[in-house]
Amino acid sequence: MEVDRHHDWRLPTSHGASILVVEDDEELALVVGQRLQQEGFVVVTAHDGESALDVLASSQVDAVVLDLMLPGVGGVQLCRQLRQQRRRVPVVMTSALAGLDDRMAGFGAGADDYLVKPFDLAEMIARLRAVLWRDQGYDMSYLAVGDLHADVLTRRAWRGQSEIDLTPREFAVFELFLRHPGVVLTRRTILGAIWGRKGTPSENVVDQYVAHLRRKIDRPFGRSDLQTLHRVGWRLQVSDQG
Repeated sequence: MEVDRHHDWRLPTSHGASILVVEDDEELALVVGQRLQQEGFVVVTAHDGESALDVLASSQVDAVVLDLMLPGVGGVQLCRQLRQQRRRVPVVMTSALAGLDDRMAGFGAGADDYLVKPFDLAEMIARLRAVLWRDQGYDMSYLAVGDLHADVLTRRAWRGQSEIDLTPREFAVFELFLRHPGVVLTRRTILGAIWGRKGTPSENVVDQYVAHLRRKIDRPFGRSDLQTLHRVGWRLQVSDQG
């Protein structure tokens, strides 16, 4: 594949997008709202379903972070009502309920994503950006951060014009970093995203795959974009060079 350097593959910014946070735990709503504001989002908060419906009826929001278990009008009912009104606003549903039936209820009501509590705030931000990008019609099968890019459909990866040979598992880790540029990914986040809840290996396996990936995407090119944050995790922060 020949890469078109004249095409801008950078993902769109979410700066200024308006997010409605619907959460009856006021302390959690405050923490989530503050983090969203730090990321450049405009935040509106509601602590029950009725208040959320009032906000949605009177304001235009770009996405909703919606708790499943709410007093009065619950999250599933609220989301279903939005879809019945043909409101296309993206919804990321959150809940402490992790069972298949609970997740199916959320998706069945029209949620775009489902995040189990307690969740990592960085992961929430990444998932929120992903549903915003999909809603704006961006092709999420081709990913690029700086001169690193990948075709998810063909499972091929490049740095600039140089193709990088990755194993299936290495590609999965690479894809995860490309989908969350600048976000610190912890071992727990990577394990959950790549290996899932069943058959989860030791956390040391993540260290090994990150090391393998670094030897392939950074070292041959004299780069150090896959950064280690001691005792926290890793972050893909691509420099301007290259």
